[in-house]
Amino acid sequence: MIWSHADRLRFDRIIETLEKNFSIEMGSSYTPFEVLISTILSQNTNRDNTTKAFERLKEQFKITPQELASADLEEIKRCIKPAGLYNAKARRIRKVARIIWEQYDGDLSKILNLPTSEARNMLLSLPGVGRKTADVVLSFCTNKGTFPVDTHINRIAKRLRWVEEKAGYEEIRHFFEDMVSEKQRKKVHLVLIEFGRKVCRAKNPHCKTCPIREDCQNENICQ
Repeated sequence: MIWSHADRLRFDRIIETLEKNFSIEMGSSYTPFEVLISTILSQNTNRDNTTKAFERLKEQFKITPQELASADLEEIKRCIKPAGLYNAKARRIRKVARIIWEQYDGDLSKILNLPTSEARNMLLSLPGVGRKTADVVLSFCTNKGTFPVDTHINRIAKRLRWVEEKAGYEEIRHFFEDMVSEKQRKKVHLVLIEFGRKVCRAKNPHCKTCPIREDCQNENICQ
């Protein structure tokens, strides 16, 4: 897709408008390992279920590689049941914890401190860690400036015709990393998620009250 100067201005105008309309919390009290576990729990479920599962797990265990590496698998399953797919997720969580505990002395920063591409590849080699999970950990726990692509961002990028309908994860990620400065990527990522959750929803989007309605070129959505 070839972008004109007008396209770039439209993109910047949309992001600026969304930043004015959606307040987000940039800080996080989670450790890098907690971010990793929370993101594994978030796979194929919503924010509320993720939070409920994580809080239940945290009530039962310290969220550290050492603790979860030796945790009872059935107890992990019981705690994370609200997140769905709890059998598979529990196995992944314990296996990831064991790998980090045994191979990295329980210190996830030994991976995160590597150059970006190397750190990303190491994260991707962990059980249950896909591209979005790896990019979330890098984005929220380092200054490496990766841009995670979740279902909201995938939907918004295609509805606003920033990418082709057939675009995959890597194409969308590279688009945002090209368009958004490294220091702004985390903020833009969070703003777009809020926009996707509250307005540009998968079903029944609130087009009539959308703050960027005039810049939306998707006649199939905004009618």
